[in-house]
Amino acid sequence: MKFFISILLFFATILPLFAKDSNYFLIDEYISYSKQKLISDQFIEMIHNDAIAIKNENRKLKIVMVYPGNQISDYWRKSKISFKARLDELNIKYELVDFFTKPAIEIKEQSKQLFKAMKDNTDYLIFTLDARKHAKFVERIVSKKKPKLILQNITTPLKKWQSRQPFLYVGFDHYTGSKHIADYYIEETNGEGKYAVLYGPKGYVSFMRGNKFVDYVSENSNLKLAHEYYTDFNKEKAKKATEDLLKIDSDIKFIYACSTDIALGVIEVLKEKNLLGKIQVNGWGGGSSELKAIENGLMDITVMRMNDDNGVAMAEAIKLDISGKTKNVPTIYSGEFALVKKGIKKEELDNLKKRAFRYTLDD
Repeated sequence: MKFFISILLFFATILPLFAKDSNYFLIDEYISYSKQKLISDQFIEMIHNDAIAIKNENRKLKIVMVYPGNQISDYWRKSKISFKARLDELNIKYELVDFFTKPAIEIKEQSKQLFKAMKDNTDYLIFTLDARKHAKFVERIVSKKKPKLILQNITTPLKKWQSRQPFLYVGFDHYTGSKHIADYYIEETNGEGKYAVLYGPKGYVSFMRGNKFVDYVSENSNLKLAHEYYTDFNKEKAKKATEDLLKIDSDIKFIYACSTDIALGVIEVLKEKNLLGKIQVNGWGGGSSELKAIENGLMDITVMRMNDDNGVAMAEAIKLDISGKTKNVPTIYSGEFALVKKGIKKEELDNLKKRAFRYTLDD
């Protein structure tokens, strides 16, 4: 009971690990620091190839997922499906327990499920890291031999943990994706004009996707940030923020949305006010709902993750681990992106879908 109370206190702490560049290794920086270039390249090749089934493995693994997956974006759901499909192809026996919660809230519910996973002799725990809320609890898990921790949707190891890192960071680098969108907006606007940013909650993802986007745009253009709002990755809050900023100032070139749910909220308001096409809006991630919006001419641009590689990477890392090849698992796996613009040819988009959703295309 005391341990459970301590978890709740960690989640409620008033002393957050503030998001800033000095807290994190960027991918190339960490690979150089850890001398993992070779094993990283080999691991990437494994992800791209077909599965090679494991032989004579009879033990059954217990795997627990605690996901902030109750949102319009299908990233988390597709990650789970591709993960299971690859585990099956690899002939790994497992019991998978998953808990989907809302992003940015339900922290107490997450803590209960994490405590249960610790108590129930879990082999692998898959979680995410919002540095403000979760860092202390992650430190508690990493200090133990079991469960082995996979941190999803983060690809920048914390410097304070140095060589004592989680088993695997896996996802699609937020800053890399945001730079792709920034370059597009800079070219489209000739680097001039005003724009707005709609973040998620305060924390790691908003920092890497949002604050770093603002920094990059400022360094590489004359575009000026005129308005910014935190929306908790909530569509209704994004709609309200968009309505508010348009009352104040509609003379903006684009609204930079930090997630799918935010983007779809912005689109609804722009459509109601007949401003679609006059004010540009982006998606982030390139899931099914975003691609539909692109095809329907409602969204101008998105950065599309090769989504299912995420689940494949987690499964292949577990295979290496249980095969006695843990040293061949890199600390970071960051998947690839493709930039998808309004007006893309159907054949080109279909090919991207087949690549990104190789296990979940018909899901």
